[in-house]
Amino acid sequence: MLTYSFNDIGTTPLYEHLYKCIKNDIVNGTLSADTKLPSKRSFAKNLGVSPITVENAYAQLLSEGYIYSVAKKGYYVADFSPEFTTLPAPAEKPAALQETRPQYFADFSSNQTRPDHFPFSVWAKLMRETLQERNAELMTKSPCGGIYELREAIAGHLRQFRDIHVQPEQIFIGAGTEYLYGLLVQLLGFDKVYAIENPGYEKIAQIYDSHQVDYRFVDMDSQGIRIDRLEESGADVVHISPSHHFPTGIITPVSRRYELLGWAAKSESRYIIEDDYDSEFRLTGRPIPALQSIDIMEKVIYINTFSKSLSSTLRISYMVLPPSLAARFMQRMSFYSCTVSNFEQYALMRFIREGYFEKHINRMRNSYHKKRDYLLETIKKSPLSSYVTITEEDAGLHFLMRIDTEIPDTVIMERALARGLRLTSLSQYFHQPPEDVEHIFIINYSYLETEHIPGAVELLYRCLKTE
Repeated sequence: MLTYSFNDIGTTPLYEHLYKCIKNDIVNGTLSADTKLPSKRSFAKNLGVSPITVENAYAQLLSEGYIYSVAKKGYYVADFSPEFTTLPAPAEKPAALQETRPQYFADFSSNQTRPDHFPFSVWAKLMRETLQERNAELMTKSPCGGIYELREAIAGHLRQFRDIHVQPEQIFIGAGTEYLYGLLVQLLGFDKVYAIENPGYEKIAQIYDSHQVDYRFVDMDSQGIRIDRLEESGADVVHISPSHHFPTGIITPVSRRYELLGWAAKSESRYIIEDDYDSEFRLTGRPIPALQSIDIMEKVIYINTFSKSLSSTLRISYMVLPPSLAARFMQRMSFYSCTVSNFEQYALMRFIREGYFEKHINRMRNSYHKKRDYLLETIKKSPLSSYVTITEEDAGLHFLMRIDTEIPDTVIMERALARGLRLTSLSQYFHQPPEDVEHIFIINYSYLETEHIPGAVELLYRCLKTE
């Protein structure tokens, strides 16, 4: 008769302990296939437990396939192959997830939002009110494009601040622009050729790689992406950021914009994806009009995010599709669920409708303006000024710094890192970097702590001294 100890099992239910004991004997081969197990009543008496304990243990083993029953005869051990119970050791150890971010004295590459810049009190208020007033809506499945009221609010914001006149039905909300890019590939076609600015945002190429679509790097000049090279590439779809190119900071003039629209108009399959990622933060003059605002051929797909304006961790982005593409999306892809929770959508809707978003943008623009001016003034007054030339400082939240030095970019970045500074060079964003971009660095100041700016400039100067 099988015997198991029930001592020191803690709070584990008796039947569960018995189930584990029998299962272990089956897996390790102590109980071989087709061995008859004791009857429930005799087994319970031998173990000093109730028959229901044995019955529940047998029921669990039976449901998982470790034993089988024969009518009027009892329970038997199933034919179980022990050689499959141990997983082989993995060929490579999986990469550990990075749980903590490195700490820098000054991070000139980060576009994160500082905690003191996020409107926590207002957001908490709106979330509380949403939870109190929207019980039914919060538990109702959101349409594939997102909650209609939020799409209305975004349409109103675009009309007022970007001169973009669209219907809410053209707006589709998703958890981050990377997700929306994936939807666009499915919508426009895996057979299309996609074009990327060179230099450009490297993640776009990674997204196209992950979807296994053909893409080409297209060179830029001082006015943006080159139309002649775009024609030569054979691309059907081009991704651009004309109002503030990343990383060069170039603003595409209206003449080049009309050339782009002319390129797109030559074929029904051609489209332009306009990434307007930080248009709210032009620090001098009015925001640059969106390319979409002059598109009369329904060729521009406008895409934007709240990651820059609110928080990099608030994964809410949206795209505006031309009416024909919006209809195609609904016909082919409306089975997708919106990937942003109702809780956040309703809170954001109120944030925009009640004027908090406009106030927040104005406050942040003033804050970034002061920080940029302080950084530029600190550089101007420091010994570093004799080494550097600043360009593209007015368009958004980063500018370019050309350093007059013979020290390779990689060495400068290594020296900076050793001193607690994180830098990225323009050459890192080229598919094949030309020689004349050596010693140009991208200075993103949105995440800098103001009080660290003098020390960071001093440390950067030291990186250029001969060691």
